[in-house]
Order: sequence, then C-alpha cells, then structure tokens
Amino acid sequence: MNMVRLLSVLPGAVGTVCALLVLGSLLGVGLDSSRTDVPIVPCTDDSVGCLVGMTSEDLEVPTSFALLDIELTIKWDEPDRSWIGVIESPPPENCNPDSNGLTSCTSEDFDYVAGGPDSDEGEFEFTLEPGEYRFVTAGKDGSTLDEQLVTIKTKIHFSSFVEIVLAGVAIMLLAGAGEMAFPIKSLWKKFRES
Repeated sequence: MNMVRLLSVLPGAVGTVCALLVLGSLLGVGLDSSRTDVPIVPCTDDSVGCLVGMTSEDLEVPTSFALLDIELTIKWDEPDRSWIGVIESPPPENCNPDSNGLTSCTSEDFDYVAGGPDSDEGEFEFTLEPGEYRFVTAGKDGSTLDEQLVTIKTKIHFSSFVEIVLAGVAIMLLAGAGEMAFPIKSLWKKFRES
C-alpha cells in the first residue's frame, strides 16, 4: 500500500503542472511592448486618394500557432492624421510595394483583417492565426505626417482547445493520484466498520 502511495506522486505532480499551465494560460503571458518609428506616406489635399505604404515581406504565422492565441495590440500616436491596418498576403494585383514600401494603391483597394482607415481610436487588436500577412499604412486626407511612433503589445494564451484538453488531463491525473494514495473503496470499508 505504501508503494502505491509513493507511485501516486508522479501523476499528482504531472496533474498539478497541467493545472498550473491552464491557470497561467487563462491569465496570459504579456511580453514587453515594442516601439518603433513607422514611415507614413503624406497625403496632401490636392492628391487623388492617399497612397498606401506596405511592408515588403510577409509576416508568416506557422500552422503550429493554432495551438496558441497570440493577441497583438497595435497603437499609434497620430490617429487623426494616419491609419494602420493588416491585410492577408499576397496583396491585391498591382498593389505590390516598391523598394521603398510604396504602393500605387489607395485604402479602398484592400480588404483588412484588422485595423484600416476606419480605426479612428488609433488602436486595434489583431489575433495571429496561421497564414501570411502584411502591414499597411497611409496618411489621411490633408496630412503631411511622414513618420509616427507605433507601440505593439503582445499577449499569449493557449488556444481554448488546448486549455480544455490540459484541464481534462489535470483532472484525470489528480483524481487518479488521489485514488492511488487514498482508495475510496478502502476508506468506505473502514468507515462502515467503525
């Protein structure tokens, strides 16, 4: 009996680790904010639409990231004069950026996954899902802004599916460890005999 109780430590420890992982995931892990100066394409009053700037390389999110929920909160300093958005890659036809990141397209030529010209508060959240993305930005009508500070905050959780699986494993392992250490049948028998 003592040997079985000793062996119950292993499933109990693994179950505890799984439970702690679930609790940690529910709270989320926040990474340090990153700040960067982003060039903006100025848009004067006499221009016909505001030209959009775009990152030249894709942000590739691998399939394995489906096990995680990664939330990016993107905030910029000049929401009245510019906007930032995220589109799926590849960009629309004839909208590829040149070597300076400038496209020949305006904001109406893109379908936005997050953000875009309608994000008036100067902030949006973007949940990374497997795929390829690009960031786009432009000035608003009449803006002479050519650069601004962008802050990106990152928060990471396990996906809901992973949390449910880990919680189920934790419950089963802790229940099994408890049964190994203190068998209910033996305890019930002792209770009835007393």
